Amino acid sequence: MAQSGAQRTLRRLTVIVAIQWMGATLGLPLLPLFLEHRGGTPAVIGIIQSMFFVAGVGTQFAFGQLADRFGRRRILVGSLVVYGFASMTYLLPVTAPWLAVTRAFQGAAAGAIEVASLSAVASLFAESERGRAVSRIFAAQLFGLAIGPVVGVVASVNNLGWAFFVAGLVSLCAALVAMKTDLGDRAYDPTPLPKMQWSSQLTGALVAAAASGIAIGVYETCWSLLMHAHHASTLQIRLSWTFFGLPWIVLSRFGGWLADHANRRFIALAGLLSGAFFLALYPHIHNNNLILVLGSCESIGASLSVPSVSSLMSQGAVHRELGRRQGLYTMSNTASLALAAGVSGFLFTVDSALPFSLLAFISAALALTTLFWWRNVRGQVRPELAT
Repeated sequence: MAQSGAQRTLRRLTVIVAIQWMGATLGLPLLPLFLEHRGGTPAVIGIIQSMFFVAGVGTQFAFGQLADRFGRRRILVGSLVVYGFASMTYLLPVTAPWLAVTRAFQGAAAGAIEVASLSAVASLFAESERGRAVSRIFAAQLFGLAIGPVVGVVASVNNLGWAFFVAGLVSLCAALVAMKTDLGDRAYDPTPLPKMQWSSQLTGALVAAAASGIAIGVYETCWSLLMHAHHASTLQIRLSWTFFGLPWIVLSRFGGWLADHANRRFIALAGLLSGAFFLALYPHIHNNNLILVLGSCESIGASLSVPSVSSLMSQGAVHRELGRRQGLYTMSNTASLALAAGVSGFLFTVDSALPFSLLAFISAALALTTLFWWRNVRGQVRPELAT
């Protein structure tokens, strides 16, 4: 695909991802409280939240393999449709445990969306340009994350089901856009897929994905519960997501530029360690307005490092293994996230600071192992060396 065509596809993908994430986060900040209202204890809430990610773990590599073999657009459209209809089931008058099924369908679909969109970008752009390209996708995710909770401010805990119904409609709209988007899929190739190239570089990227997933898992289950315990208003809980997302949107292109021009290994490690530091810090801050500011500070490190980790994951890959690599990467992130989300709910019942402190330590320890895995990896990719 010509460069102008690749840029056009990237612009359309950013719209699809932004629309889907905005719909998905309309009611997400209050979901733990919604589940609590439906009879869920913190431990049950943690299990339900983890089902979203358990389903992703079980399907993401398979979706990556299907994308490599049959094309990414089919995977993207189908997963957006499944996510849309699953979201509408929150309107059903059922108790919290039954919503684990909904979360499982949403998780499988969301994982497929990420695999299809990011592997498409890796396929369309040269290695020396991927940092900037993938940063646009991550910025679109964070734009949806920042806008969705604010748009959904009219929804209370009692009528949150309607917010998710709207999220389902939004996802179906995104599917319509995806149907008309060329993701750079080549003509169907009936030959067997080439064997994946395994290396310490890929292992390091998977470990980095796991380190990041641990922190996210704690937030998924415990963030709203922590702020609620600190007497935050529902508006403050929603704004905490927005304050995290906005710096990422502003700095995403710079983060992509760094991934393409600086040493990806060092940027990735610095961002992972920064995330672990803030994770351990939050339960000891009892000023909710200060927490909003700290969330923006944490976002800076993440926005500057995530494109580097993603670029290292796909660096050196051939076209027909990009889906599987992305599937493994997303699976590693999601598996650690699911484990952290499930465990942190129980730990929170013991002490509200325990899941944040303990899992921050584990995340930092995993991040430091990338010094070993990436010790022989070329951190900078110049255009004349890119494959």
